[in-house]
Amino acid sequence: MKTRAPVLPGHVRRLADRPMVGTVPVPGYAAMFNAGVLYHEGAYHLFARGVRSGYRRNPGPGDRFLDYISDIVVFISADGLGYSFQYVLARGGRGHAACFEDPRVQRVVSCGAEQLVITYTALPPAGSGLPWRIGAHRLGWDGQRFFLRPGSGRLLGPEGVPNKDAVIFALADGRVAMIHRIHNNMQLAVFDDLDHLWNAGPEYWELYLADLEVHTLLRPSPGALGVGAGAPPVATEEGLLLFFHERRADGSYTMNLALLDPSTGEALSRLPSAILEPELEWERRGDVDNVVFVQGAHRDGDHLYLTYGAADRYVGAATASVAHLLDALAAAA
Repeated sequence: MKTRAPVLPGHVRRLADRPMVGTVPVPGYAAMFNAGVLYHEGAYHLFARGVRSGYRRNPGPGDRFLDYISDIVVFISADGLGYSFQYVLARGGRGHAACFEDPRVQRVVSCGAEQLVITYTALPPAGSGLPWRIGAHRLGWDGQRFFLRPGSGRLLGPEGVPNKDAVIFALADGRVAMIHRIHNNMQLAVFDDLDHLWNAGPEYWELYLADLEVHTLLRPSPGALGVGAGAPPVATEEGLLLFFHERRADGSYTMNLALLDPSTGEALSRLPSAILEPELEWERRGDVDNVVFVQGAHRDGDHLYLTYGAADRYVGAATASVAHLLDALAAAA
């Protein structure tokens, strides 16, 4: 895999110089960011990480913030620009998820049927000594709202191992793949179907961890600190577009792009530099400075609609041309 071609200007453009979500108060919440998106029945449904009011910076060692609890909060928009608050999908503070962080929503075709799946980082209760894990539910739709299907909740991946940034997608042969992040690389796990992923036990993950290097999909650029999957992969005629984030040595987060093989999920090419960087004031200043954190993508013909978190305070939106991105990736192959 080569990464020599430069990124041409104009591949990704912000829809506006303001956030889509985060500037209009939602009662009980202080920050809205890192949102996945699903286009459903003629509307954009945004699934954001909402942090409840009352948290504060920690003046001492340990966590960055105190009294920090985040939920999954849903917004809706007819045009992808003007969003309105709808409801809280999942509340943290109990069970395996003291916080629901960074939700991604994906349509996954498995065994001939399409299912809606939400993945997120499940942050355990403070003081538990447990690592963060990949949380997942299957989603239902009642005609007005999405809901978590009862009994569908799972913690995915190996027990006792910090693991996050998961997206799930179908491969061309009907198998199901999950990209995830065991620091500091991205890994690819493949399953017979969605039920196999949902019920993979220690026997699967012990073998997987024993040969983790073989399952590495993408590594950080030289000098960077880590990478993680962003939006669920987008199907194109040339392969799967994977938008992901990279954390640079200075701590900033950028939006990046790779092309995956639709049959294996392996990387075919990768652009050598970021396609979106924190530049606007609300991307550069917030609870965590200098962050653009891609999480959602919707394709409509040649048009791509992307959602990203900004500075752990806001949600931004951008657009891109599928054809232009594929041309750049072809030059990088």
